[in-house]
Amino acid sequence: MRKLLRVKDIKILHIDSNHPLLLGQLQQAGFTNDEDYHSSRAEIEARIHAYQGIVIRSRFKIDKDFLDKATHLEFIARVGAGLESIDVDEAAKRNISLIAAPEGNRNAVGEHTLALLLGLFNKINTADSQIKAGHWNREANRGHELDGKTVGIIGYGNMGKAFAKKLRGFDVKVLCHDLLENVGDANAQQVSLERLQRESDVLSLHIPWTPQTDKMVNREFIHAFAKPFWLINTSRGKNVVTADLTQALQSGKILGAGLDVLEYEKGSFENLFHEGKNPEAFQYLLDAPNVILTPHIAGWTFESHEKLAQTIVDKIKEKYFGKPATDSPDVRVTGIGGVFFKSENAKQLVAWYGKHLGLKTDQYGSTFWWKDQQGNDCSTQWSPFAADTPYFNPSQKPFMQNFRVHDLDGLLVKLAAEGVTLVGEPEAFYYGKFAWILDPEGNKIELWQPNDRVFL
Repeated sequence: MRKLLRVKDIKILHIDSNHPLLLGQLQQAGFTNDEDYHSSRAEIEARIHAYQGIVIRSRFKIDKDFLDKATHLEFIARVGAGLESIDVDEAAKRNISLIAAPEGNRNAVGEHTLALLLGLFNKINTADSQIKAGHWNREANRGHELDGKTVGIIGYGNMGKAFAKKLRGFDVKVLCHDLLENVGDANAQQVSLERLQRESDVLSLHIPWTPQTDKMVNREFIHAFAKPFWLINTSRGKNVVTADLTQALQSGKILGAGLDVLEYEKGSFENLFHEGKNPEAFQYLLDAPNVILTPHIAGWTFESHEKLAQTIVDKIKEKYFGKPATDSPDVRVTGIGGVFFKSENAKQLVAWYGKHLGLKTDQYGSTFWWKDQQGNDCSTQWSPFAADTPYFNPSQKPFMQNFRVHDLDGLLVKLAAEGVTLVGEPEAFYYGKFAWILDPEGNKIELWQPNDRVFL
């Protein structure tokens, strides 16, 4: 049985650079982080036994040989959507948690997929290059409209659903096919593969790279479609046989292709896996006017860079601290936000507490810092007020409580429905939102939805 460690004893090795919030928030939560972005795989293997966690993108494959040396590993976190660079079965045998972040870049993939599709339909790339070369060819660049078409999506997980959501503004029929049952929703009707191939004008791939999907889009698969169609691939390059794709482009069976991924990519996705002369099929893609290529950037936006990191942080915290209490549908108060009381001489009293009790004080009193169950930094304020302060009105009591709340706007709706007395109007500041209520004995209570980060 594994020894239970305190969070501060959990050491995490980061072997790919990521958004700085990932390191910062894990450190704030109490984890120990080491960075090594340049050592060889052999050098990493020599020290991985000292770590409970590893954070990667796609630098190298984590296989059985690597895991044999990772004797204390508790989790592998990949800052991305797929886990094809990890021996999933071997990790499961060793009870190693696998953490990925498809939620972090699904919106980026959905938008990029739509951009590729609209670019193809409207011949954006050819029109742009021709104008820049001095040619004004309107008729040659006449495009197609998406409205009225049927879009087929294979793989209806995070990415497929995000793309379907982006299509809601178009008058299109959206079909989806997935190995899992009952994944269809209001944005896409789940159908058999045969029906999707029979009805689709557009095919968009959102599938992982597995033994089942490797080279899935081949000559036989393509010719099973009843109509000529457009192909969009933002999943993995090896899911499509490039030679068969180029033949279909030449014959007109595939009307155009938007490819963010290529069969020739290295596993790290950083370079193409070819040297010297380009493969013939790849060269055709480079020259074809009805093909748009992008360098594996569908999920690679400035926004997703941050979202991916935040998703990984949240999942690591969940592994060690459990799910946040705020996942409950009726979370209200989450902690004490402040203790406020009237005093005859607030300034002298604050100085007394600072001198004799060692409080770190300022003009407002003292701030106490603590961490919630998820490791987030939280604050509670202790503050004396002047005896004649109107801040406690209409209460005549010499004190006021401040409670931290999860969702102030939602809570106020519930409190009003329950007949609770609200005082004044809610107010918002850079450090949080506030509202005030009275309890049955006339005690004024301040409700605060905090933004603790501004105080750090």
